Order: sequence, then C-alpha cells, then structure tokens
Amino acid sequence: MPDLSCYTMQVPIQHIYKPSHDGNGLLYAWFLSMHTRVDIILYSQKAEEELLLVVNRMYDALCRLEKIANFYDPASELSFVNRTASVSPVVLSEELYSMIDLCLEYNEKTLGCFDVTVHSENYNQNTIHSVHLSPEDHSIYYSQPGIAVNLSGFLKGYALETIKTILNECVIENALINMGNSSVLALGNHPVGTGWRVNDILLYDECLTTSGNDSPERRHIVSPQDGKLVEGARQISVVTTNGAIGEILSTALFAADSEQRKALMGIYAHCRVYIYIHRAGHIYPPLLYWRVCRRAKLLVKYGQIPPKIAYDLIFLFFETKILFEINLHFYFCRKII
Repeated sequence: MPDLSCYTMQVPIQHIYKPSHDGNGLLYAWFLSMHTRVDIILYSQKAEEELLLVVNRMYDALCRLEKIANFYDPASELSFVNRTASVSPVVLSEELYSMIDLCLEYNEKTLGCFDVTVHSENYNQNTIHSVHLSPEDHSIYYSQPGIAVNLSGFLKGYALETIKTILNECVIENALINMGNSSVLALGNHPVGTGWRVNDILLYDECLTTSGNDSPERRHIVSPQDGKLVEGARQISVVTTNGAIGEILSTALFAADSEQRKALMGIYAHCRVYIYIHRAGHIYPPLLYWRVCRRAKLLVKYGQIPPKIAYDLIFLFFETKILFEINLHFYFCRKII
C-alpha cells in the first residue's frame, strides 16, 4: 500500500482578516485543492492566528483525502486498490473502507443510480456486485478483472463532512465553505443575518451539493443505465445536513431517468431539491421548461412550423417576460419542489 505519511504539500493559503466592534472577527481564506478553488469564511471571536491554524487543518485534511481517494492519482491508495484488488484482497485504511462501504450501501438506496464502478471495463449494472468488502479485516476484493472504483462523485461531499468535524472540534460555530461552487457547507449565521444565503437558497447548518452539465459540451457523469455520459445541459442541487449523502443524491438524481428521479424524490422527500435547465445561456425551472415544450409541440402540430423555429419562438416569448438571476459561477432559480 502507498505511504501516505508525507501527504502535505505546501501551497500558498491566502487570506483577509477583518475585526469587528463586537469582538468577533471575519476571516476569508482561499486555496487550491482537489482540482478546484476552496473558499472559506470563518466568523468567530478567535484571534486571526487561531483561525489560520483552523484553515491549515482543513487544507491538510483535504490533501490527505486526495492521497487516499483520488481516482486520477496513480500514487493514491484508491489507485493501488484498483490495480491490485482483482488479484488478491487488499487491506484498506479505515477512512477508505468507510467511504467505499457507504457508496456501496447507497447504490441500493438510490435504486442503482449512484454507482462508483461505472468507469470499469465492460461495465454493466451488476458490475458493482463484483466489489466485496470484508468487515473482519477491512479488506476489499474484486471478483473480476477490470473493476475500477471511482469516488469522484462523492469525495467533495465527504470532504465537507471532514471540514465540519474540524470546525466543531475548534468550536467555530459560524462558517461558510465553498468547494468549486458545487459543494457548499454553511454553519451557523452570516455576520449580519440568519443562516447563509446562496442567492435564493437559505442554508443553516446544511450542505448544498450540485451535480450536472453546465453546457452540452461539458459532460462528465456516466449513466448506470447504459454506461454512457449523461446528455443535456442541466444541473441538480440537493440541500442536506450531510455533505457526503448530498453529493451521492445530487449525482444519483442527475443520472436517473424520469421515473427513477420521481421515485428518489419520494424516498428523499425530506431533502430540498433544485433543478436547473440551461438553454442558450439561460436557466429554466422544469415546470416552465415543460410548458415551453408543450406549447412548441402545439405550434409544430397545428401551425406547421419547423420544430427548431417553434421552440425558439416560445422561448423568446418567455424570455421577454421573465428575468432570472445569473451568478458568475452558479445559476440558481426559485425553489420548485
């Protein structure tokens, strides 16, 4: 197994600190990790130096998680497992074992829509049953060659839970953590308000996780149904109290077909779900999008108008009446469910 003892890489952690008259201070820090930018806001009575130590703990934790579970790093523990677990059982670190165990559990709980083996050779929906964990010695074994476990659709959500643990241990009650605008943790309150508002979504001791395609060209999620990249420019966000579960659910809901998505939203009705549909630089909530499609089909059928022109006309009609907020990194709309 790879040596993970020297996992820390020194990179600049930049920050701005501003004290306030009520004894609290606001620290804004940012750094690169997990192939994305991590933005951190801490609001606390602790001194600037103490808060920076907390940020350094977060960075070290993310670096450690990368060395354990980065699918694309040949030196990671997960890569070592993928290369050797089909030959003989491999004893896992406690953390990697718990990650894979949770992902296998939620494969069933998401009706097979979340599957960490979709990047395996000759993948099918039964491939995941070739991954065997042994609770006795915390080992893993692949019962057929070509199996590959990929935790990329899960790791940032798991990282949010790791960061939450650090914040709780350091008694930081008010914080906002943003990992690449797709995985967000909000604890406590904003300095001048209740909770933390991400556009129209109010978060309080919650995580917001997002999966999907922000354009037709940028596709990266594989469908467990057919092993192909999921088409369509849309995104799905889920608000949960657990970032790891949220990451699983947002990925599963995006990969699911319409019937599976309906079933999953019934099973996880306690979660808040937001769906965004992109078209020509705009984002549409599904109810409006379906209305547009229905009216466009009527134009095609009764007006004998070519489909593309019909859709463009109906979209143009709605675009002149409705203004959606556009964020530089995110597109959010009103809660629809």
